[in-house]
Amino acid sequence: MSDSLANLYQQVILDHARQRIGYGQLDHADAERFERNPTCGDEVMVRLALEQGTDRIASLAWQGAGCSISTASASVLAQLAEGLTLTELQSKIDAFRAMLRERGDVEPDEDVLGDAVAFQGVSKYVMRVKCAMLPWVAAEACRGSLT
Repeated sequence: MSDSLANLYQQVILDHARQRIGYGQLDHADAERFERNPTCGDEVMVRLALEQGTDRIASLAWQGAGCSISTASASVLAQLAEGLTLTELQSKIDAFRAMLRERGDVEPDEDVLGDAVAFQGVSKYVMRVKCAMLPWVAAEACRGSLT
């Protein structure tokens, strides 16, 4: 990854950490899941609401506290998830997890992951992978409770 691309990705993470998309209460959630990273204390509650009578995500909201990586990751997830079906959400979660496991050796597909590709550099830091995955794991559990 070039220095300019790494800087761009770092800026995307910082922007999402500051201007949190999806942050707040979601009143009529169809599923919710709380996850905590005991290693660092990051925590997140993810709530998912579906369009009535479908498996399409109307909204994904989150609340929590943690490092800029975990909060930015939740923000990116909220932005990415809206309008997806539960199956499509799982595909995004799988692609995000695979990207983090590759340790930067494989170029992620921006068409699939959108802003989430910014977390590719995190994969080099094992302790930070858990921070980035935290909201995605919570969303995966929400999805699992709905299928």
